[in-house]
Amino acid sequence: MTYLEELKEIIQPKLSEKDIKILPKTGSIRLVKDMQVVMTINDKGDYVELEVGGKVYKYDKWYTKPKHLAVVILRQFGFEIEPTSV
Repeated sequence: MTYLEELKEIIQPKLSEKDIKILPKTGSIRLVKDMQVVMTINDKGDYVELEVGGKVYKYDKWYTKPKHLAVVILRQFGFEIEPTSV
């Protein structure tokens, strides 16, 4: 399972509660709400880029496991998530 596939599996149940759809594309995931892309997650090899609100954030895959990045993403959408609960 790839990094993005694992991440998608973790965040999908919560995001669906807020009607946010996940559109996978080769090497990236787009999060869509009301036909508008609200976040893009790109796999760049050794790191992952999170593009949200016109800003790009980079996370090193070695230090940021999918379950840790999932917390960052879910908090962005208003979920009160503790790192141990994912």
